Amino acid sequence: MGGTPAGHRRLPERLDGPPCVSARAWAIADGKTGKVLWEHDGSVRRQTASLAKIMTGWIVAELAREDPGVLDEVATVSRPAQGIGGTTAQLRAGDRGTVRSLLYGLMLPSGNDAAITLAEHFGARFARVRKETGSRRQVAMARFVAEMNRRARALALAKTRYINPHGLGLNLTSARDLARLTFVALKNSLLREIVNVIRRRATYRRRDGSKRTVTLKNTNRLLAFRGYDGVKTGRTQGAKYCVVGSGRRGADRLLVVVLGSSDIDARFVDARNLFRWAWTQRRKQ
Repeated sequence: MGGTPAGHRRLPERLDGPPCVSARAWAIADGKTGKVLWEHDGSVRRQTASLAKIMTGWIVAELAREDPGVLDEVATVSRPAQGIGGTTAQLRAGDRGTVRSLLYGLMLPSGNDAAITLAEHFGARFARVRKETGSRRQVAMARFVAEMNRRARALALAKTRYINPHGLGLNLTSARDLARLTFVALKNSLLREIVNVIRRRATYRRRDGSKRTVTLKNTNRLLAFRGYDGVKTGRTQGAKYCVVGSGRRGADRLLVVVLGSSDIDARFVDARNLFRWAWTQRRKQ
């Protein structure tokens, strides 16, 4: 029977080390302080996929914190929003929905259409960008993305760069950056509440004034287990399968970032194994 020559074998696996995972990069942070406790390639730049929506959702939730009336504002869905493809909040061009319902559509089913609609609705409220060209919606989008990058710089997220509010394409980040962003974003009580919801109904108003109700389902399977309360999944061909999780055991809270897992199930298995290992380590300290 064939096999690898003994001289070429790697060292025995450590029994006290982190679990074997399929993820290409990961980070585990203290949920109370934001400090990264353990990591693997945590500073390596990788594609964000829909984890970019953590920044999008946080920006809108912060606007709502400053002015709760923002949540009742009504945004209209554009044709570009409907046509973006990928994961969806089931929006159609001409639909009108409240900012509150769009936030749930952004964070639960990971709606790319909701991300564009929110960016187009709020972008004009942010600072101008150089050489603004295009339609009003295009200008608003450019301003919103510029705000995403401005906030990333303010948080010292050195490996993070956004090109859109939904995460398709070459949006970049690192596991450490995502741990830092998530720690800050979860200080917002509205966002913290939204990412812990498994299912919610949303009502949109069509062009003719009639109502249409849809069910928004959270893509984060960690929420099936007590103790987990967020945060976001992501997947593109370049990023592979990703998840940012938030979990608590007693008074101890951890954040786990998993980037580049091999398949849709592996990202949740990777996250759960990292949580379990980290909590075991914490009990030893």
